[in-house]
Amino acid sequence: MSEASGRVPDDVPIVRPVPDEVSIARPAPKNISFDNLDPTDFEEFCHDLLIDLGFVNVDWRKGTPKRASPSDRGRDLVAQRELADVDGHSRLETWFVDCKHYKTGVSLEPLQNLLAWAEAERPDVALVIASGYLSNGAKDGLGDYERNRRPPFRIRHWERPTLARMLSDHPGLMDSHEIFIQGMRTSAEILEAEQEFFDKIWYVRSLIRDEKIEDSRRDDVSPELRATIMTARTRIETKYGKDKVGPWDDWHWGYVHGHLSALRWVLGEDFDFLDT
Repeated sequence: MSEASGRVPDDVPIVRPVPDEVSIARPAPKNISFDNLDPTDFEEFCHDLLIDLGFVNVDWRKGTPKRASPSDRGRDLVAQRELADVDGHSRLETWFVDCKHYKTGVSLEPLQNLLAWAEAERPDVALVIASGYLSNGAKDGLGDYERNRRPPFRIRHWERPTLARMLSDHPGLMDSHEIFIQGMRTSAEILEAEQEFFDKIWYVRSLIRDEKIEDSRRDDVSPELRATIMTARTRIETKYGKDKVGPWDDWHWGYVHGHLSALRWVLGEDFDFLDT
């Protein structure tokens, strides 16, 4: 570069600094469903979600190993969030959390216990976590409560879209708590597809083996096994259609193996497990 002009010659590539970390936002999963969970399961999910979000001293006020819980005094969970002041000192913010796993919108009435105990014990935040949504009446009622009562705590509510966004950053919770996305393939559908590609690959491999036997002029397969092989081929041809079970060219042969590899990975096997 010329010191006089400060201009970069055309043949000198411009190197741009690369940031140490590039953060790529994950899209929030759509049509998330908590239908596999009962109310106690949902409380456990909320407990684990708070921990993953960085809350400390998370206390699940279940009080018993039984599925049903005793009176929780207006909150299912008590958790603390560590905050740092500008001077370097840290402090803990206490949250009371009420978990609502309802098939319908959560009305204001079931939230009264949370508000009453928050008034009495004064946490920093009273949070409602709903697997669905708060009703419009509940949202209006909470707004009126804040304006008229000016409580010494903040009121927050997390509904399904908020939980979906959080789960996009913590996808492991979906597996550990059997939370699924509506419209995803069921296990039965995945197993059925895996069986189809298993059958088709076995079918072509059996034809390839016959070609090798013909080339060597030596059939080391017993008559009984030969009859079993022919019966299996007929079954596969009948089930899927003789024109849809191969043989294929090299591209399609790799294509069906890729299908089987992906399906088996979903089922917990290694990508390279292609045995038939």
